[in-house]
Amino acid sequence: MTKPNNIESSNFIERLINEDLENGIYDKVHTRFPPEPNGFLHLGHIKAINIDFGIAEKYGGKCNLRFDDTNPETEDHAFVQSIQEDIKWLGYDWEDRLFFCSDYFQQLYDIAVQMVKNGYAYVCHLSKDEVREYRGTLTEPGKNSPYRERRVKENLELFEKMKNGEFEEGECVLRAKIDMQSPNINMRDPIMYRISYTPHIRTGKTWCIYPMYDYSHPLSDALEKISHSLCSKEYEDHRPLYDWFVEKSGLAHKPRQIEFARIFVSDSLTSKRKIKKLTEMGLVEDWTDPRLVTVAGMRRRGYTPEAIINFIEAAGVAKADSVVDFAMLEHFVRDDLKLKSPRIMAVKNPLKVIITNYPEDKTEYLECSNNVTNPELGNRELPFGRELYIDRDDFSENPPPKYKRLSPGEEVRLFFAYFIKCNDVIKDEKNGKIIELHCTYDIETKSGSGFKGRKPKGTIQWVDANTAENIEMHAFDNLFNEGYEDSDNLEEAINKDSIKIYESAMIEASYKDININNRFQFIRDSYYYIDPKSKKNDKVVFNQIVPLKSSWKK
Repeated sequence: MTKPNNIESSNFIERLINEDLENGIYDKVHTRFPPEPNGFLHLGHIKAINIDFGIAEKYGGKCNLRFDDTNPETEDHAFVQSIQEDIKWLGYDWEDRLFFCSDYFQQLYDIAVQMVKNGYAYVCHLSKDEVREYRGTLTEPGKNSPYRERRVKENLELFEKMKNGEFEEGECVLRAKIDMQSPNINMRDPIMYRISYTPHIRTGKTWCIYPMYDYSHPLSDALEKISHSLCSKEYEDHRPLYDWFVEKSGLAHKPRQIEFARIFVSDSLTSKRKIKKLTEMGLVEDWTDPRLVTVAGMRRRGYTPEAIINFIEAAGVAKADSVVDFAMLEHFVRDDLKLKSPRIMAVKNPLKVIITNYPEDKTEYLECSNNVTNPELGNRELPFGRELYIDRDDFSENPPPKYKRLSPGEEVRLFFAYFIKCNDVIKDEKNGKIIELHCTYDIETKSGSGFKGRKPKGTIQWVDANTAENIEMHAFDNLFNEGYEDSDNLEEAINKDSIKIYESAMIEASYKDININNRFQFIRDSYYYIDPKSKKNDKVVFNQIVPLKSSWKK
């Protein structure tokens, strides 16, 4: 057997793996990631993916992708496809090691038959409620089912009838015969097989009995010769059951289960049940809604796989669960984007500016950097003419003290351009709404000219009115109202302002010429991503990835 090649352990899982390799228990590392195809992957799954695939890669081993498709009522081909796409997007590949638990249905059934013959399993006709009652509690032992001492021959006949479809759903189950007095409630004769007549996504109506996870999972690991079954801490109490099933199965290979702490991110929803309910109630668009921390939602919002993996790795691998602030995830996204994203100008709520002393038929082109901190992204030429748009929020007719933007009689600097001064405010005669500003510019203040005269109030973004394009900008906030993250009343919990849509937004047209990966920094605003899914009225939709500075509510 080979020994680890002086691989330095960085966490307790790797220390245990090193010990196993040193002691000759396993000669190679072989892990697996076993998602259930009943929903989309979310932020919590990424930690498991990173550990399972990452450790296999570090040790020169293998990692299987195995779908736990044992519950036909909740599974769908669309989930199988989305999970594979998400894992590849994160940068991992299972190559030729794609498996399904349904691949082993016959083997699992044959093993269950042998366990019945060996006296380790029996058919039980207690109802679901009775099974729960007989199981006992954490402080009270369980009591034996009246069907527990059936003869082997009778159990074999009944189990075959279950397989042949001769019982109704819920009429009976196959249970492991372990110890109803065990202090570990998972060992109190757990269910191995149940009846379901829902067609399976891969096997159709071939089977009407399906193995439970606690039975199928360890045996699938053993059949695939998995060395280390790495799973979240919630399965720690299931480990004795995992080992029991492997031992009683008669399979030669014995995987080792190791549990790690889950990752919880503040103000984020990872409950599949709640996400499904949100989609059914129409409170979010679907599983890909950018406000969700599903992998598909984060992809659509514009998060990069590098940022997410860096965040997961920074959170570390531990034995105790912990909660990480959402602002930490934003930090890693922001840090990853700062050198990758061109910096361009856009305005959410456009307000027209007419520069009265600028020639009507003139357009000049101003050179500006695409990213001042990353010269490799190059420069572009920015059109500048008589009519511009600025953001309505960058003008105040009655400014408060220390106001740093445009107001009557005051000057501001336009990024990459000139100083302008507001002289007149034009309003709609009917409602008094400001419809445009009349300003003058100072030709001596051109950006890059070395002008060091008067100091303007501030610097604001703008776009040329004649060449800018209308887009739709989506800005996001916390999906839930503060303090309602754990509420089951989703209608009350949802933050009605979790998405703000700006249908009249304008962007400089040059964004198409300098597009690198559909991600941009909108100067003085946020990072944005071109939504790969939405386009409204031929308008491009930009999703806010993350603000330029942390704005998450704590």
